Amino acid sequence: MSEVSGGIDYAALFDAVPTPLSVLDRDLVFVEANQAYLEITGRTRGELIGRHLFDAFPADPDDPDDPDADGPGNLLASFRRVLETGKPDTMVLQRYDIPRPGAEGGYEERYWSPVNTPVLGEDGSVLLIVNRVEDATAYVRDSLAHPTSLTGAGTGDGLRAVGGKVAEAELYARARELYEHNERLRQAHAREHEVALTLQKAMLPTHMPLERRNAAVRYRPAQGSLNVCGDWYDMINLSEDRFAVAVGDVVGRGLEAASVMGQLRSALSAAMRVADGPAQALYGLDLYARSLDGALATTAVKLDIDTHTHTLTYSSAGHLPPMLCHPDGLTELLDQATDVPLAARSRPSHRPQAITTYVPGSTLILYTDGLVERREESIDVGLKRLSESLARHRDLGPEEIADNLLEDLGMNRGTADDAALVVIKL
Repeated sequence: MSEVSGGIDYAALFDAVPTPLSVLDRDLVFVEANQAYLEITGRTRGELIGRHLFDAFPADPDDPDDPDADGPGNLLASFRRVLETGKPDTMVLQRYDIPRPGAEGGYEERYWSPVNTPVLGEDGSVLLIVNRVEDATAYVRDSLAHPTSLTGAGTGDGLRAVGGKVAEAELYARARELYEHNERLRQAHAREHEVALTLQKAMLPTHMPLERRNAAVRYRPAQGSLNVCGDWYDMINLSEDRFAVAVGDVVGRGLEAASVMGQLRSALSAAMRVADGPAQALYGLDLYARSLDGALATTAVKLDIDTHTHTLTYSSAGHLPPMLCHPDGLTELLDQATDVPLAARSRPSHRPQAITTYVPGSTLILYTDGLVERREESIDVGLKRLSESLARHRDLGPEEIADNLLEDLGMNRGTADDAALVVIKL
């Protein structure tokens, strides 16, 4: 590895850095190591480069159950976090015993302070990991060699120095406890996340006729959530030439909103199969929502699509209007049958319904407010941005349109609100 730019030999610079550094690829194979790293590990470059980290430094087989010696496992977990998040990971002081170099045999007790930093490619993926370590073995051994110094075996500077070492050792012990506590919290969160995802999958449709109807869906929970939300979508076949599609949005986020969403989606899915049109389906859903805690002010929109007559029949309960893009790029909002959200009136009442025609080759999208609403920005700005993006990508297939809409509206960089999107090529 040698690269000279602007008169600087970066390979020599890397080798001269006094901090021990090694570079690993995504498979945790050594790509490079500087002189400081070789010195503290007692290895040569030839013994490391091209070898897997845990082949070069295997765990001590004689201490498999020692909780203080789980440095290899903790280090591997840190590397996985770096690969998953693309962010640096700083570890608490670790005990990681390594084989003695040469023919001595056996393992040497060692303590390390590691920081693992990703090197990202142009697409944001992790290409390499820089492993920076400081050898704290001498410090730990020296500190633990004076466990009773604070009781006073001397006075003056000697007592303060020895007492300081005990305090540092105590700090190390507390840091270990904090690290282990954080690991337990991380594992608990991972289990909770898995349960939440399973719940979400169970509540969303799994057999939508997407391919038959030339459609695509996208689902984006709010950033920082458990990847569950109160937005939903559904699509069912009514006959050979007719199918229905719906999108809804429960107030709130997280598991509580997702639970309400699951019940409302199931109720509307049943109503879509038996109701005489979207307005009647939403009327039935409104009746059900009044008996469900957390359903107040939920919005929903439903459309019946007839591919034989090229008509769209729709009704909306306070939801943002679907958007229809004609083959010539002209877009229109289907907003002629919009009523109040579910359970918003003191008494249930019948819902409005409208019908419009479309030209084959048009594109229809249904969406929730997380796609277009932004803080300190009018909703009209977001709708205009969506309209322009849809018109620009209208000639693509539904999957490509969906991906481009999310990119143009900044959804791939995270959002503060949940979002659902359905794209249908008519």
